[in-house]
Amino acid sequence: MNEQISRRLALAERVAREAGAKALDYFNRRESLVIETKRDAQDVVSIADREVELLIRGQIAQAFPDDGFLGEEFGLQPGDSGYHWVVDPIDGTSPFVNGMPNWCVSIAVIYQGEPVIGVIMAPCQQECFIAAQGAGATLNGKALHVDPARTLQNHITGFGANSYVAPERVGEIAAEITAVGGNFFRNGSGAMMLAWVAAGRLVGYYEPYMHAWDCLAGYCLVNEAGGWTHPFNAQGEQLLRGAPVLAVAPGAKDGLMRIARL
Repeated sequence: MNEQISRRLALAERVAREAGAKALDYFNRRESLVIETKRDAQDVVSIADREVELLIRGQIAQAFPDDGFLGEEFGLQPGDSGYHWVVDPIDGTSPFVNGMPNWCVSIAVIYQGEPVIGVIMAPCQQECFIAAQGAGATLNGKALHVDPARTLQNHITGFGANSYVAPERVGEIAAEITAVGGNFFRNGSGAMMLAWVAAGRLVGYYEPYMHAWDCLAGYCLVNEAGGWTHPFNAQGEQLLRGAPVLAVAPGAKDGLMRIARL
């Protein structure tokens, strides 16, 4: 790991933990939050999302003022260093505001379009997933490795969807997973389920349309844990556009790619 990545990794972990603590404080008094909708009634946001993102962005700007920053709530701020931070302050806002623990803070750093750092902090579980390019992936300090013997048939597959995806397609995905003898799971946080692929809790995760802030930290985790990820174009304007996301252990790759039609 080079010094540039090492310094950013240390900050990513520290700020993810601090942001997670702030988000957890909001979660524990969520009855007082004013909930707003964005694109549709399922796409919600609160002051918690905005304040957590401002905390993260402020610390990054202070430490690395030339880095770019993309956050779900406040958009893109270009940089000159070649490094961009890609952040979802609370992935799983709908579970968050409804009192479920399935949410997390997701922080990625990309360089030349590739995720080189991924940190996902799940405050309710006190789990911190950390990865850096070439340095492996860990969960609370324990190394993560996907199991190549796991398949769609002997493990569980995660999948997600949103209003960008036709309801008929959602039904097809569920039907095709079960048709090959598999089982599926969804918890409302794509970032967390990607971290669970790296941790071996899921054999794979598929979502037909996902944004960079939801997936890039998880991609880094899965890659460093020995899994495979479908390419996500994270350069230029493409960074702002959604795309299919697939992350999987080797034994389930071919089967899940057929279901994803990739």
